[in-house]
Amino acid sequence: MNGAEILMTTALESGIKVCFSNPGTTEMPLLAALDSTPGMRGVLGMFEGVCTGAADGYGRMKDSPAMTLLHLGPGLGNGLANLHNARRADTPIVNLIGDHATWHLAADAPLTMDIESIAKTVGVTQRLDCLETLSQSTADAVHSAMSGQVVSLIVPHDVQWSEAQGLEIASPTASRANINADSVAEAAKILNDSSNALLLLGGAALRKEGLKFVEKIQEKTGCALLAETFPSHFERGAGSQQIDRLPYFPEKAIDVLSRYECIVSAGAPLPVSFFAYQGMPSFLINEQQKFASLESSPRAIPLALEHLEDALLKKGHDRRIAQNQFKNPELPQGELSGKKVSYILAAMQPDNAIIVDESVTSGGAYYQSSATAMPHSLITLTGGAIGYGMPCATGAAIACPDRPVFDFQADGSAMYTIQALWTQAREGLDVTTLLCSNRNYNILQMEYKRAGYRHMGEKARALTELDNPFLDWVGISKGMGVPAVSVDSAESLVTALKIAIEEPGPHLIEIPLPVR
Repeated sequence: MNGAEILMTTALESGIKVCFSNPGTTEMPLLAALDSTPGMRGVLGMFEGVCTGAADGYGRMKDSPAMTLLHLGPGLGNGLANLHNARRADTPIVNLIGDHATWHLAADAPLTMDIESIAKTVGVTQRLDCLETLSQSTADAVHSAMSGQVVSLIVPHDVQWSEAQGLEIASPTASRANINADSVAEAAKILNDSSNALLLLGGAALRKEGLKFVEKIQEKTGCALLAETFPSHFERGAGSQQIDRLPYFPEKAIDVLSRYECIVSAGAPLPVSFFAYQGMPSFLINEQQKFASLESSPRAIPLALEHLEDALLKKGHDRRIAQNQFKNPELPQGELSGKKVSYILAAMQPDNAIIVDESVTSGGAYYQSSATAMPHSLITLTGGAIGYGMPCATGAAIACPDRPVFDFQADGSAMYTIQALWTQAREGLDVTTLLCSNRNYNILQMEYKRAGYRHMGEKARALTELDNPFLDWVGISKGMGVPAVSVDSAESLVTALKIAIEEPGPHLIEIPLPVR
């Protein structure tokens, strides 16, 4: 076998089944190795941000890594934004990044780049220069990714094509749960001693295994529950507890958090403001509040919660959070608005759906309206880098082919990675995109006002509007191979969504919304 075949075989035997690819000349041996590794699925993305975003969606739903295959530093650079989101989500990903042959680097060819420096911004990286250790290094990379990391392997062209004899294929070592017992004890003391405590949830605490222990902790202590603003994967809907999210804007978040004397975090970072605002603190918890965090590896958060529950005393209290009972919102009628679209999606989404939310300002009503909807998984924008929705939905559909996926999508964000529609059509994925077209970067107009500017001038407004020319979403989608319609009322949206749910394969529904 040559180096590329060793690498692909090792990845497959380590549990990786999918490679989201946008290869170039320096990855030709790796591309050929896909044909000699029958169990590895190759999925083409026509932009690297589609590949990395799809790997993020796959990893969030599968809880195991996919690979990406990227072309040199510029290819990695094109995919960096969605790797940033993946890092914030603790998503397991292994990137294969081809590089020039070791003896060609000195020539400083046009595409030569400092790949290591770029890759380090989103995770750990290793250059695979040695053929003899290639298999072990690959297995170790998969092991590291399984702990919730983005791992980038830089593979020189000559290492890929070089032949090796008698090398054994390595296997990743078993992952061990990493829990800090002292942090569990500190959290238990706070919750046992306080009558006004908050359990702030994020990461794996919001998945089924974590929520099971969260419910027991709340029953014992009466603590309040709150989810982080942008969860990576949240199991919600009928049968689950009603858990609000920490508000996005800092003044509202401070108001919510200030109600508690003690805050214990499980899988959520210390709350900070997304941006700096004049007169607003960066950190949203004040010095008088006690704060503790359950320290564990991302995948071990449910186990840390189990240990915490064991260490808690049962208090007498009457603050048990009731489970949501199934109740669909009523279907609205008439002129469309973001609120009505949110209600319609919540009412019509099938059981066990996956909802990828990049609706930004249009879908603000969806979270509350879907609390009593059919059980579902919610994926959100963890790192704030827009353009994740369409690729993430693509990867989620490949990870869970038996589950319907809905991408609740803003128009401005969609243009960043619109090529994902082509991959959805090519792979025949069950993804329905609800495209909210308000023809604005509405969040920027909101932030402009929040910055204290009373009137938006002609140049500033022009840089936040998407109406000159209008984007032909139906034409764009059909050109990518995805059937599409535009709706003009709540009733027509209901009809279009019914068709999309019943028919196999991808669909796009353009939803023109009034400009605010």
